[in-house]
Amino acid sequence: MAVQPGDRAQELPVAVVTGANRGIGLEVARQLARRDHHVVLGSRDLAKGEAAAARIDPRGTRVTAVQLDVADDASVAAMADRVTRELGRADVLVNNAAIMYDTWAQARSADLDEVQRALDTNLFGAWRVTQALLPLLRSSPHPRVVNVSSEAGALHWMSGGTPAYSVSKAALNALTRLLSGELRRHRVLVNSVCPGWTATDMGGGGRPVPEGAAGVVWAATLPDDGPTGGFFRDGKPVAW
Repeated sequence: MAVQPGDRAQELPVAVVTGANRGIGLEVARQLARRDHHVVLGSRDLAKGEAAAARIDPRGTRVTAVQLDVADDASVAAMADRVTRELGRADVLVNNAAIMYDTWAQARSADLDEVQRALDTNLFGAWRVTQALLPLLRSSPHPRVVNVSSEAGALHWMSGGTPAYSVSKAALNALTRLLSGELRRHRVLVNSVCPGWTATDMGGGGRPVPEGAAGVVWAATLPDDGPTGGFFRDGKPVAW
């Protein structure tokens, strides 16, 4: 959906949410749209993304679905080019896309090809998308980057199991710290958020998805004097 000069949508802050056709990502997109953001809903399968966008925004004025595979350089570049051309801004980036909750695996015997696939989406995917949108984020008056992480990536609690997921989320937390330090002078607030155990396809149970998504939205809409370089759940610090 191209936005024409003078359109109300052009005046709204733009939030890009990856992996947003279901689960936490979809609910984050819904909540941000309700909070007066124009949401770019990223989905590997464009048809599923368009269906999800239509559920949130039947009129098609507030949510734009884009094909986005965060593990594919060309897909990420095409998304960034479209956002630049059609919306001209990016104010919030929510790196939500994630795979491989490998409860069946142990670090001592893990399939390293599986670990590599998890890293390519959970870590490098967030890294790719952040780099691609950074020129727009730097131009935003209130730029925010939220890396959707997990307490499974907290070194404080690690004792074994889910090696691909845990290592990738720990690395994502490290990326949060690095980016927050480097981008502080550009006023970009970068934080990791654990949504907690939620009733998504990946989580398989837990609290309602809107509750988990609310903590992500909190970080995406922080005031200019809000924290950066932190790890949070429900707006409260989580041990690294």
